Amino acid sequence: MANNSLNTELLDRSIIFAVKAHAGTERRGKGFPYIIHPMEAMGIVATMTTDQELLAAAALHDTVEDTDITVEDIRTEFGDRIASLVAQESEEKKEGVNDEESWHERKQAVIDRLAKASYDAKIVALGDKLSNIRAIARDYEEMGDALWRRFHSKDPKDHEWHYRGLADSLRDLQDTAAFQEFELLINKVFSHGAQKNISR
Repeated sequence: MANNSLNTELLDRSIIFAVKAHAGTERRGKGFPYIIHPMEAMGIVATMTTDQELLAAAALHDTVEDTDITVEDIRTEFGDRIASLVAQESEEKKEGVNDEESWHERKQAVIDRLAKASYDAKIVALGDKLSNIRAIARDYEEMGDALWRRFHSKDPKDHEWHYRGLADSLRDLQDTAAFQEFELLINKVFSHGAQKNISR
């Protein structure tokens, strides 16, 4: 049996950190542990790079946005580069404004930030976004337009705008299989009736 000497110490630590940070939380509307999503995102990133810091950032990408972990915590544990990548993946929520009211503004900010982001940051983001659209595509097959009631914005047109904006911002990665799958799933989800408004 071959002896693989790949050093995964940093990645291993990031996975353990993410597991602890997301412990006891559920992926919204899914019924399974949240950690499955960042692990899938990490797996997608692994199809584009072997850079351990990018893989670690993918594992950690939701810790700041969705847990009590701060960017400074990430910086202390994993260094400046990973902290910066995680920060670029984290939505900024406004105090005193609920998620439904701020939805469009928050998504536009992400689209704009990704358009100007580094190639490395786009790789991490694509891992996250492809994992998300995979889940949407699976659920849309089962639920149809009832799916959109799960989200802060209930109008499928908003989600189409959001995902097509993300694809435009991530187009530097268009030669990767991950981006091609991302665009294929966007076209699939938003090509068969998802454009019509549903009753709120």
